[in-house]
Amino acid sequence: MLKQLLDTDDKDRAFLQVKPPVVLMVNNLGGVSVLELGAITAVVGRQLASGYNIQPVRVLSGTYMTSLNSMGFSITLLSLDTRNSHHLLELLDAPAQAVGWSAPIKPEAWRAAEAAVPNNYETDEDEPKMRKRSRIENAADVGTYDTAKATNTLMSGLRRLIKAEPEITRYDTIVGDGDCGIGLKRGAEAVLHRVLDQPLVGSAVLDLTTILPIIETSMDGTSGALYSIFLNALLHAFQSRGPGAATHEAWAFVLEQSSSVLARYTPARIGDRTVIDALEPFIQELVKTNSLIRAAEAAKHGAETTIGMRASLGRSVYVGGSGFQQVPDPGAWGLSEFLAGLAGLDAN
Repeated sequence: MLKQLLDTDDKDRAFLQVKPPVVLMVNNLGGVSVLELGAITAVVGRQLASGYNIQPVRVLSGTYMTSLNSMGFSITLLSLDTRNSHHLLELLDAPAQAVGWSAPIKPEAWRAAEAAVPNNYETDEDEPKMRKRSRIENAADVGTYDTAKATNTLMSGLRRLIKAEPEITRYDTIVGDGDCGIGLKRGAEAVLHRVLDQPLVGSAVLDLTTILPIIETSMDGTSGALYSIFLNALLHAFQSRGPGAATHEAWAFVLEQSSSVLARYTPARIGDRTVIDALEPFIQELVKTNSLIRAAEAAKHGAETTIGMRASLGRSVYVGGSGFQQVPDPGAWGLSEFLAGLAGLDAN
């Protein structure tokens, strides 16, 4: 998240130079506990200092704007590099009676609280080289598959999703904010370019380890978060199985495990008009039949059933109107197109 905010090489986002003094806001989207939010804010402050040499002059941490009880948070940086910076700070520090407003914390007070959060976690850079090499060698035998066939299958799905972008965007313009298709296309193109530059190695663990950061950095919004959580769970599910081939049965098992993990992070279920309406039928059919084609057909049918379905979650809830009666959920349709490409289903 900080890279998206501050990376000056990102032409899509880095149109402003962030210079001190800066005010940091960490906003609870509704479902994060007070303890977790405090830890998150501490980590954000440390990463700003160590990675970007930014020491916020004020820290705002609280529940300012939510998406009901969504499990997540947002980061906002306010640059005070103006002639009115002192006046802006005075306004931020001024007493307020708004119920949802948590007062800003000055740096010295926050640093004292931050010291209570341990900073002794180990990163990949800290891991001893011999242990890291052994871990990679062991991972190469987990979830193995035919590289050429997997590459063709994956690229077919990615290209189908990219081609479907205008259709997804049209749907999302009617029932959302119009960015779903672009976000999915951006993620698909990023993975496609990576696979072309750095071919798959034939291990689900190693290939997912390569693809996951690309999804995390290239896809925005709720879709990006959900796909990142799901793929992360997929990676860990394969690791838990140990060495062996990525058979249909293995994929069915790890997909089912990943679905259970995802369900802990989102309240979305079948019938809520979300991507879950395509994902769950796909997994259920794959578990039942071990057939990728039938699973992809189930995902397509699930996406089609969202036409006329009133949304319980997501942007469509706020948009209103009757557009939901004419078009499917954009996220569900996008996933169903990708899965149809994987399975080699006819576009018609």
